[in-house]
Amino acid sequence: MPDFDVSGLDFSIAAIYIVIVVAIGLWVSRSQKDSSSFLGGSGAIWPVIGISMMSANLSGTSFVGLAGAGYDHGISVWNYEWTATLVLIFFSLFVLPFYLRSKVNTMPEFLEKRYDWRARKVFAAFSVFTAIVIDSAGALFAGSLTLKLLFPDVPMWTLIAVIAFLGGSYVIFGGLKAVMVTDTIQGVLLIVIGTIIFFMTYAQIGSWEGVRAAAPEGGFTIAPPVDDEFFPWPGIFTGAIWLSFYYWTTNQAVVQKVLSAKNIDHGRWGLLLAAAMQLPFLFILVLPGVMGRDIFPDIQESDQIWPALVFELLPQGLRGLALAALVAALMSTVDSVLNASAHLVVNDFIKPRKKKLSDARMLMISRVLVGVFMVLAAVWAPLIGTFGGIVVYFQSFLGYVTMPVVVVFLGGLFWTRPPRHVAFWTLSIGIPIGLACFTAIEVFNVVDLQFLYGVGLMLLLNLGIYVTITLRSDPPDMDSADLTWSRETWREDRKALSEKPKWQSHHLWSGVLVVITLAMVVWLI
Repeated sequence: MPDFDVSGLDFSIAAIYIVIVVAIGLWVSRSQKDSSSFLGGSGAIWPVIGISMMSANLSGTSFVGLAGAGYDHGISVWNYEWTATLVLIFFSLFVLPFYLRSKVNTMPEFLEKRYDWRARKVFAAFSVFTAIVIDSAGALFAGSLTLKLLFPDVPMWTLIAVIAFLGGSYVIFGGLKAVMVTDTIQGVLLIVIGTIIFFMTYAQIGSWEGVRAAAPEGGFTIAPPVDDEFFPWPGIFTGAIWLSFYYWTTNQAVVQKVLSAKNIDHGRWGLLLAAAMQLPFLFILVLPGVMGRDIFPDIQESDQIWPALVFELLPQGLRGLALAALVAALMSTVDSVLNASAHLVVNDFIKPRKKKLSDARMLMISRVLVGVFMVLAAVWAPLIGTFGGIVVYFQSFLGYVTMPVVVVFLGGLFWTRPPRHVAFWTLSIGIPIGLACFTAIEVFNVVDLQFLYGVGLMLLLNLGIYVTITLRSDPPDMDSADLTWSRETWREDRKALSEKPKWQSHHLWSGVLVVITLAMVVWLI
């Protein structure tokens, strides 16, 4: 193991970077004069949308976790990334037009338009809970574990507090615009540092055959056996795809960025950029972990492999940028989740009941909520350690409890028959059942079931609830033209594209991206 001592130069570079990012976020805040622009707004262009979505996804846990999974299990963890590419393409083609056409500010608000106010409230409460307890607190806890390697003498609660403060300070003043601007800067840094680490690690290995040889036995494939404990290949279809649908098409922290698009074209190109950026994660994050097995065969914890490569291969100065990239990954998740949580509470709980509140008062409430959520996440994060290994179950937790959300959104978007009350009952029945199954299977091990198979079972169960209630109820009396997909929607889209040059066709580039993705998948089976 390398010495994880941070030199004065490295620390200075990381500190300067952090100061610059926070200063930019605060500078952006000078234009925030009302809660609407603070929490959402419009006018975002496609590069900012795409990179900031990627940054929000690439949390500190992902940044070191993908490399750690590559070290332990090989490249099968990349299944989560290429399936995300296909889901984002699907989002851009079939889902985004209805989100923007409905003029909603939050995902729960869309549920109210398609279903009823009860579905909105249930999903809003669920989203705030998972955002604070799972996304934000989980990122803070896992990030503090990584930073503990670099600063072993600093108490964990101090590291958590620093990360929370850095990720929340400029959000309190700058809102979503500050989040998107800073996330874009941080996303570029993440890609640059990840690319440098890949090439320097590859130079140590020397050949592609060496990369394959470094993988664990049977680990250089994205299609492990059906009984694989980490990622059996059927799990791609029973779990990974549906988790991607939840995260990329219904999660407020991610979707709010595309809702702020200048227009539908910027939204679509932003989604396609985010889709394209999932593919290189194989090289800049997963494969360095695989190759790290050859450099550090006896590492104590697999999640230490990425920091180990940084301190082994990078010279002073670049190590500081790598440290800044790690902090950037943590901040990108925390800032997005904090803003999204405040957005949900204001738009889905406060505004409907307090319609006469002034913009100035609503802006103050929004900022206070960001601060409150920042403190709650920081307070809860250290407690995660008291649950032992439960932090590793976070992804499976979401898999068990989010399938009602996936069924409700996709069902409402692509089927006009479901009545308004079906969403409330599917969420109200499905989420508690999912929580109970997660507790029984993942916590108490009542049944030995790989969680990706469990996700598939939860999907079928909730689909059964949704379809049963739908078929036993009268069709809804509503104009669903702006809320559900139809062939006419597709024809209108094709007609609009016929008036543009071929190179401006999002259909063309979506097809190109699908071909590239499937070619990589076939190559790695």
